[in-house]
Amino acid sequence: MTHMLDKIVTLWPEVALLVGACVCLAVGLSPRAGTRLLCAWVAGLSLVAAGGLLAFGVGQADQGLAAAAGTGMTGFVKAAIVGVGLLLLLVAASVPSELERDAPGGLVDGDGKFDPGSVMRGEFFAFFLFSLAGAMLCAGANDLVWLFLALELTSLPTYVLVATSRDRADAQESAVKYFFLGAMAAAVFLYGFTLIYGSTGLTNFDAIRAYVAAFADSGEPLAPLLRTGLILAILGVSFKIAAVPMHFYAADVYQGAATPVTAMLAFVPKTAGFVSLILLLSLVQPAGAEATRAVTWLLCLMAALTMTVGNVLGLLQHNVKRVLAYSSIAHSGYILVGLVGFTEAGSTALGNGTAAVLFYLVAYGLATVGAFAVLGCIGSRGDEAQTYDDLAGLGRRHPVLGAAMLISVLSLLGLPPMIGFIGKIYLFGSAIDRGYTLLVIIAVLNSAVSAVYYLRIAAACYFRDPAAETVSLAVPWRRAGAVLAAISALVLGVAGGRLVDAAHVATAGQAQAVAHVSSVAP
Repeated sequence: MTHMLDKIVTLWPEVALLVGACVCLAVGLSPRAGTRLLCAWVAGLSLVAAGGLLAFGVGQADQGLAAAAGTGMTGFVKAAIVGVGLLLLLVAASVPSELERDAPGGLVDGDGKFDPGSVMRGEFFAFFLFSLAGAMLCAGANDLVWLFLALELTSLPTYVLVATSRDRADAQESAVKYFFLGAMAAAVFLYGFTLIYGSTGLTNFDAIRAYVAAFADSGEPLAPLLRTGLILAILGVSFKIAAVPMHFYAADVYQGAATPVTAMLAFVPKTAGFVSLILLLSLVQPAGAEATRAVTWLLCLMAALTMTVGNVLGLLQHNVKRVLAYSSIAHSGYILVGLVGFTEAGSTALGNGTAAVLFYLVAYGLATVGAFAVLGCIGSRGDEAQTYDDLAGLGRRHPVLGAAMLISVLSLLGLPPMIGFIGKIYLFGSAIDRGYTLLVIIAVLNSAVSAVYYLRIAAACYFRDPAAETVSLAVPWRRAGAVLAAISALVLGVAGGRLVDAAHVATAGQAQAVAHVSSVAP
């Protein structure tokens, strides 16, 4: 009981988001339109409160309300989710207002009375906060059951957001595909979890690491059941990060959802997925390189296929949302490069693959949110912009939006001085430091291939004549989100040393914890 209470008091940031989500559900049912508009402000205050709890150190179990809310990797990931979450809120705040059923004329029934069943504003922001809270809970997970529930809390709200974010049939079609494939992926990684439990008889992460370390000290190999369970868990979680072979849904879902919701899908589930992979790989890290060779080769194969499939298919697309979907797949492959050789500690900055993954998640999040935010600020033929023609002449018609899109795609490409350049140096350097030079060569070649479609987007913005039917939407908060994301990608690219150091320090604490468990193994 004491252990459970100690764990609960580390969750005040998540509690802030969950309370905010419940308040949004209540406020969204108000018959007064002005009151319902407060839902976005409630969501924003919840994120600010969660960030404040992290910044002022509320929630550490051993020091009560006066200590840090999260240490090491947990604190870094939670802070990243809150920061990018605020940008996502700016981008998505006006989505309910763009829906016919949430407009003033869509809130009445046949008798002209208020119909709360026609309102989805409260649900939209509540599900938004629930998903962010789930991703934060993934970062603090220390048990297989906890991790499964956190992953599902991250994913389940996104199924609803995809279906309800647009008044179009293709949004519902995308949501159905996303839901059923997500259910299948959940079954796969849950079955992997059961095999891990069946092999060890344990669900607690520290206990499993000690169990694995004991086998390593005795010279016995890992049980085949444990290895099989870990591989299945990795394959199931790869759905969250849109990695091969669980990537098929990404393009259709990204295209069908409203653009701000697509921006959320590109960051939140991916972050939760990679954090979960780091935690799962840490379970067998004490076993050493030889015992985990099969898992390492699986990661190498997934990384190479994911980045190659994403970039090659991205070249063939004419819909910009589908291009960015395949870009998201390719970036999952790049990030997987940082996880290969996970059994080696990596004492230098470039050698710390886990730190590189955490840093790159922030770099990728800022750039991809900026790109989708700019796309969401443009309308064409009564719908949201989606094609290269819709972006034509953006740099001349709206110089600020054009510059934001340029910075975002150059950061995704990995050109200096953007934060994406530092992120790729960090990722690829960690793999080279561990001897995976061939994989890095494949990654660099794929980065060169991606330049074709990224520069195609930039060229459409600056070297093509504007299309007459393209208009700029009156979404000031979304524009602010696009500009802030682009500025952050540029500023952190120029002066991102502290963020690199923070990622390195965060994962150093995790490595010490794993080493401690190994040293005290029975």
